[in-house]
Amino acid sequence: MAEETTTSTTKKKPAARKTASTTIAAAAATKPSAAKAPAAAKATPAAAAKKTAVKKAAAPAAAASTAEKPSPEERYGRVQATAYFIAERDGFQGAATEYWVQAEREVAIQLGEA
Repeated sequence: MAEETTTSTTKKKPAARKTASTTIAAAAATKPSAAKAPAAAKATPAAAAKKTAVKKAAAPAAAASTAEKPSPEERYGRVQATAYFIAERDGFQGAATEYWVQAEREVAIQLGEA
């Protein structure tokens, strides 16, 4: 009998290389977060509700103080668009300067300048 030999034409892919970042990410994913569990167990429902209420009350004040003032170009664009929409509502029957003045007032109110 003649013995037949088979040759494989497929190539094996090289194994993926592990980098330091993938090793760290894998280790972090498998570690239990023991530090967080006791803190949650110690908190009473009343204390949690109080903390939530304080955070909710402080949020609007923080948002208003951290809002950035728009650049002069951005402010101009807002006024321009607002003036256009005011004129459109009026059917473009009035004076452009009146629309612009009204738009300036509206944008100033929106930005907290008035």
